[in-house]
Amino acid sequence: MEESVILRVSGPVVKVRGASSFKMHETVMVGSKKLIGEVIGLDNDIATVQVYEVTTGLTAGEPVAPTGKPLSVWLGPGIIGNIFDGIERPLKAVEKKTGAFIPRGVSTEFDEEGRKWKVEIFVKPGDKVCQGMVVAQTRETPLIMHKIMVPPGIEGIVSEVMPEGEYTVYDTIIRISAGPNRTFEMKMLQEWPVRKARPSLERLAVNEPLITGQRIIDTFFPIGKGGTAAIPGSFGTGKTMTQHQLAKWSDADIIVYIGCGERGNEMTEVLEDFPKLMDPKSGRPLMERTVLIANTSNMPVAAREASIYTGITLAEYYRDMGYNIAIMADSTSRWAEALREISGRLEEMPAEEGFPAYLSSRLSEFYERAGRFKTLGNSIGSITVIGAVSPQGGDFSEPVTQNTKRFIRCFWALDRQLAYARHYPAIHWLLSYSEYMEALSGWYEDKVNPLFMKHRSELLKILQEESKLLEIVKLVGSDILPDEQKLTLETGRTIRLGFLQQAAFHPVDTYVSLEKQFYMMDIILFLHKEAYELIRKGIPASHVKETGYFEDIIKAKYTVSNEELHIFQEMKARFREGLEKLK
Repeated sequence: MEESVILRVSGPVVKVRGASSFKMHETVMVGSKKLIGEVIGLDNDIATVQVYEVTTGLTAGEPVAPTGKPLSVWLGPGIIGNIFDGIERPLKAVEKKTGAFIPRGVSTEFDEEGRKWKVEIFVKPGDKVCQGMVVAQTRETPLIMHKIMVPPGIEGIVSEVMPEGEYTVYDTIIRISAGPNRTFEMKMLQEWPVRKARPSLERLAVNEPLITGQRIIDTFFPIGKGGTAAIPGSFGTGKTMTQHQLAKWSDADIIVYIGCGERGNEMTEVLEDFPKLMDPKSGRPLMERTVLIANTSNMPVAAREASIYTGITLAEYYRDMGYNIAIMADSTSRWAEALREISGRLEEMPAEEGFPAYLSSRLSEFYERAGRFKTLGNSIGSITVIGAVSPQGGDFSEPVTQNTKRFIRCFWALDRQLAYARHYPAIHWLLSYSEYMEALSGWYEDKVNPLFMKHRSELLKILQEESKLLEIVKLVGSDILPDEQKLTLETGRTIRLGFLQQAAFHPVDTYVSLEKQFYMMDIILFLHKEAYELIRKGIPASHVKETGYFEDIIKAKYTVSNEELHIFQEMKARFREGLEKLK
């Protein structure tokens, strides 16, 4: 058989001669340093390989060795709290081997140190087991119980069970007789190809919100557990900051944070902050329910593409255990730029702005793996995907943003003017939307308050009216407006500053319960309606404004905690009494 050797090198793309035995999407070891690559094209005995490491120094004639398996990730206890690169090499383990910088060709086992896990086994010899069934468990972190499942495609009779005790991920804990002369040795460690979605029994409707504690998201543009959202915005508008807040405060069980092509300092902030942060629900460190995938902009461009699939495969594994996972992908634009560079190296016909024609199908492959599912083990799990998009100059008509909008149902548009005015989150209420609102309205009315959706609609209506009036004010000033419209402007300002604007670093305002969000809406609308009645009776709007009640509402976001909601009733009584004196 002809030896497989490098024919040509073009950046991350390598042509290999003598590759007649190679398969599509097979992992190969490229060159004498054994760089990790993946077959992305076959033409007779010429293979096209994208290499996930820097190809500097590779020369024609160096050997290329196939591995016989697709690009895959290891799945087992030890993932939570760990930091991986785009192809799931644990960075802490690599650092111990080689220091702060990862040299090329370094391969590392999933668990270098052979840590032992205390395993509790639920089955006994003679039991029938099938794919997805939970047969054992181990405590991965104080927050996450790791359920050990029969891999997809395996079923049979348990022939042998090891005694309960401590085992490494490489030890056999159960033997399954899967047919005549076929025994499957089950370990805690599984392998799964990243480009293939893990199977489930059924995709379920999204009917429960992912509660984030961010008012503009939870109240105006909610996302369901199992939903998809995009956060587009130009440089400096707060995409990463918003994703950090969602990672810290959302009520997902596990966070998978993918730093895909972002700047190194942004990932450094995540790596430094998250270990110090405490999970608000448990009081434990947030890293005990977080997985970080660090693939910064100075890392090989091809590895960006792999990092997205690595992250969602890890999420699917924990989804199969019945957990709710939230994926933060920062940013899908950098991922699309990696596709564009590789497509250019392959000399493919470019589409709009040089992106490959298959950009939309690749985006759909990623976002369609989100959802709420009935798993093979008959539990309910979900994957919520929140992807940041970085359109150059904040131009939402560019290809990545437009193609992303086709596959997501929640669009949180970040506005440059809001960001420069220090309005955080800079999500623009007139450009954003959520298609989950109708499906989630019943949940809000049952779990929070029957008036929740009505209040939300009234606030949005006031904001829309205020936007129209502000255009008039720019031309002719506010003095000529009738008092009813002056009140609309004042109420709109109160909604923007007192409700939509939120301080990420304020101990009271950083996370707001849904109950407090409702009471904040309620007090704004109460004052608006009471003031409107006074204006109809001839009281000038300026007199109402001079009471200072609108400013009191704006300050309430800082002064009223989630446990002191009775203060809103006291404010109502005080407002009513004070407004009576104006009559």
